[in-house]
This record gives sequence, C-alpha cells and structure tokens, in this order.
Amino acid sequence: MSNTQGDLASLSRFIFRAPSWYSSIAFALLIAAFAGVAAFDSRFVLEDAWQGVFYIGVPTVAASLLTPPVDRLFGGHLTPNRASLLALTCELVVVVVLTAAGAVAVLTGLGQQFVFDALVAALASIFALRLLVIMAVSHESIAAAIVPASIQTVAAAALLFIYSGTLRFFELGGPLTRVFLNRADQAPQELTVVGPETFVLLAITCVLYVGSVYAFLLVIDRPWRNSLGVSVLDFLRGFVGHIAEGTDELEEFFEQLGEEAVVPVTVMAFREPGGVEKARFVLPMIHPGPMGEIGGGNLPERVAQEADGLAFPPHATAGHDFNLVTAREVETIIDAADRAFDRIDYTADASRSYRASHGEATLIGQAFGEDAFMAATYAPAFADDVEYAVGLSAQAEARSGGLRDVLLADAHNCNNGLDGDDLGHITPGSKRSFDMIQAAGQLGETLAAAERHSLSLGVAWDRTDWNPQDGIGPLGIRVAVTEVDDQRTAYVLVDGNNMEPGLRDRLVDHLVSELDVDDAEALTTDTHIVNTVEAVNQVGTAIEAAALVEAVETVTREALDDIAPVEAGMATERAEVTVFGNDRTETLASHANAMISMGGALAAVFILAVTAISGLIFFLA
Repeated sequence: MSNTQGDLASLSRFIFRAPSWYSSIAFALLIAAFAGVAAFDSRFVLEDAWQGVFYIGVPTVAASLLTPPVDRLFGGHLTPNRASLLALTCELVVVVVLTAAGAVAVLTGLGQQFVFDALVAALASIFALRLLVIMAVSHESIAAAIVPASIQTVAAAALLFIYSGTLRFFELGGPLTRVFLNRADQAPQELTVVGPETFVLLAITCVLYVGSVYAFLLVIDRPWRNSLGVSVLDFLRGFVGHIAEGTDELEEFFEQLGEEAVVPVTVMAFREPGGVEKARFVLPMIHPGPMGEIGGGNLPERVAQEADGLAFPPHATAGHDFNLVTAREVETIIDAADRAFDRIDYTADASRSYRASHGEATLIGQAFGEDAFMAATYAPAFADDVEYAVGLSAQAEARSGGLRDVLLADAHNCNNGLDGDDLGHITPGSKRSFDMIQAAGQLGETLAAAERHSLSLGVAWDRTDWNPQDGIGPLGIRVAVTEVDDQRTAYVLVDGNNMEPGLRDRLVDHLVSELDVDDAEALTTDTHIVNTVEAVNQVGTAIEAAALVEAVETVTREALDDIAPVEAGMATERAEVTVFGNDRTETLASHANAMISMGGALAAVFILAVTAISGLIFFLA
C-alpha cells in the first residue's frame, strides 16, 4: 500500500455505522423540545417544549419516515437509519442557525424578521445538504434526488404556511379550507410576521442552492469522468455504504474500472500414505484487497474453507493492481485451485530446506519431488508488496535450475506501515527486484541438485482470541513443520497484514533457539479484512509481541507432536479474472485524495458565494 492509498484508506475512520432510525428520531424530538423551551415564551414550560416538538420535530420525523420509501420510489436505496441520521443532522443545523440568529437579533435590534430570514436560509441550506448527501449515497441523477431531498424543507414550510396564517392573504377555499390551512390562532405570536414573501424567498433560495450543489458536483466529478470514466458519486456511494452499512455497492464501482487478467493458481498438497489430505498450500497470484470483504479482501479465509486438510494461503507476489474487483471473482480462483489439486502427482521424496540471499532479499525453500516451495523476505529491512512481474520473473529464474514448478510466496513479514517516503514496494527494475530474482535463481539451482529423502509433516492451528481489530484474521495462527533427513523446518502463517519491524526476527529466533526446530520462517496472509477501519493494522501493532511469540510457540509444539510421514505434490492452473488493472489503484487513490483536499476549499468558496448572493436577495426583498 502506498502513501496515497493509505491516505485514502485512512478516511474510513471518519465513517461510522448509522444508529438505528428510532434512536435518531428520539434524539431529534428531545433536541426539538429543548429548542422550543429556549425559543418560545408561553405560560408553561411544557407548552414551549411541545411547540418545539411540533414545529421543529415534526418535519424531522416526516423526513425520517418518508425519505426511504420516496427515495426507493425514484430508484434509490437510502436506508431508514441513514435517512433518520440525515434528518437529525439537518434539524441540528436549523436549531443552530435559529439560535445564532436570535442572539444577533437581540444584540443588534434587527428584530424578528431577521430571525425568519435566517430560518428561510436554514431551510434552503438543509435542502441543499440533503440533496448533496442523497446524491452521494443513493442517486446519481439530481432530478431523482430532489424529491426525497425536499421532504424536510417542504414539511417545515407547510407547517409554517398553515400556522402563520399566510392563507389570509389569499381568497382561496371556503370555511373548511380555512379551518385546516389557516391556524394562526393556535400558533405562537412570533409566526404572524410570516407572509407570502417569505415563501417566495424560500423558493428562490432553494433554486439557488440546488444550482450550487449541481455546479459543485460537476466540478469535482469532471476529473473522474475524464481520466477514469466513472463518477465520483459512485465511489462515494460504495465507500460509505461498505464502511457504514457493510454493503457491497463498492464492488459495482470497481467493476467499471476492472481489466481482465490471467493469473497462475498454484496448489501444493500433503496427504497421508492412505490418501487422506493433511495440508494444502494455495497461492493464487492475486492481492487480497482492497479492504474488508470487498473484492478479494477475505480471499485467505475463502480459500481455506475449500480445503479438506489444514489450509495455508500465504501472500502471493502481487500488489493492489491485482485486487479482484468483486467477491464473485474468488469463485473463479477456487475453481482453478480445484482443477490444480485434481492434477497433483504425489511423491514421498523431499529435500532439506535451504536459504539463499542476495542484497536485501532472503529466500527459504524446500523441494518436494521436482517441485519446490519458496518464501521471500526482506527482513530486517522494510518491504511491502512484491509486484506481479517481479514474482513471475523470480519464479522463472528459480525454475531455470531444473525445477518443474515453484510456489513462490511473499512472506510479507516486516514493514513500518506508511512511515517514510519509501514504503518498500518491490517494483520491476528496482535493485531489490533483482536481489529477489537472483536469490531465487541460486535457491532453485540448490534445490534442484539437493538429495531427496523421505518426508514427514506436522500441522496445527489456533483461531486465537484476537480479532481483526487486533490485526489477526479468522485463520489465526497456522504452523506446518516438515521433517527431512532429521532436519525440521517450521513455516508459521499468521492471518494478518504484514508485521511490525523486528517481530519476524524475534519469532524465528525464538522457535530455532527454544524448540526442536532447525530453521523457521514467519509469513502473513496479507488479509485485508483487518483493514476495514485502519489503513495500517499490522500484526504486532495492537497486540503485544510477547503474547504472539507465546501463541506461535504453543501452536508449533502441537505441530511438532503431529509429525508423521506424508506425500507431497504440486500443480498450477491459470484463472481468467477481473482485477483493478495497471496503475488503476494509484490513480483512484490520487483522485480521491485530491477531491478530499481540494473539495473542502471548493465547498467553502461555493458556500461563501451562495451566502453572499442570499444576503443580497434578502436585502433587496
């Protein structure tokens, strides 16, 4: 993940799950009651509170209850919880504006008319705010969004019309009409200053504000349309929906960006001599992102669910450009893994494990028949994702020594988060990419020439009590220990997204020094289910290193006790999937961050301009 992508992901901390609709309504009525006590001056406090509930709370309740069905009628999907929270927010805007206007009127002697002018501006403002939000989370068409967006303003205006006695200015209807539409005698005295001109001003102001919202959206949407061919509203709708409500709307947006790609899916399986599967390593060259369960974010768990034995889904050599656009694409990956599994030829022969280093790159590997498993790390240096092209080149170099197939995992086990200018990406053409490629070639030659001996394997896992907020996914800690020619090698897989600096070294050193293990490597799955609300949530950030070391030791001891003879085999299939595509992730993140940084200033300019025009309109009126 780059700094740009991290800035985008970190915005999720500002998004929260909307409270239940009835909680929002109850709070809105309470606020309205307090506002009534402050605003009105009748004989009884409870009467003031009731008037506040009626004149301020009723439009909020109407907007809460009517907006979702009206929105759906026009093709939207605004939930009751979101609608109620939006109505409550708009009510707070009205209360704050009226309170400020009342204070100004008292201090300056501007009078009651100034307060009602402020009320008109507030009602137009909440109309514009509702329109902006509804377009962001429910509609792309402004024409379809206007009706549900206007409900709160229209409800408040209707009450104002009826209880101000504005009907008296018109020769309309008979006694029945006057009974229901002219109730000035039941309203506070302050409302009598309202006349037809108030509603004309409200209509003009609403038109002005709607035009401003539309112009604002056009300005911020143009760069997205020109460079990505998509709308920023689609992105906002999906991003907010996923974080706040857990929807998969974001995948619909990503599908518009996606590009077709062919990716290798390699499976290495271990079975007992009787044919019962004991463990399965599955490595699709896909990045498990972008976040949560969107796209391939929960790919490791989905892969693990398909294995009969204990599944090990390490991180592949692929970056964010190889994120799957939808969770449906995971099924294509699983189908390819099943085909590869069915083609495996097993052997009981394996080599000891060996290491090869070049520059900052270190690879550990072990041959099983004519195939090999390898894991690359740059620890103690910081590193993040290894790009797809680098991984393919390293695999090819490893096979050039005589190996048939290679499962090359990115151990993904040492990074400093988003600190610093260099985030450790292993990109094509970089020195570190050649370090990895040359180390893979050396290790491939060593493994191809190494003697083969009988193979034994022990596996174990612990779900642990940690959760994604702690940086640990549902697969917990998994350990596989191979035994070949009296050499024991432990492969530790933690379901997390990279590790804090130094943690990998501490784990490896502890296992080798304290247990009956000759060599070890710690890997992470890079699951992005741990990154829903935190851009950086590495293993070791939220949990103590000592606690993780103890947990890994416990699982490793269980794996050592499980060691028994096995057969192993490997096969690779290719899958055609839709991924983000080259440079799409960075472009998307750049546009989103630019929108956030410049959108605030642009919004401020629009607000100042509209406020100035509104003031001029009120002055001339």
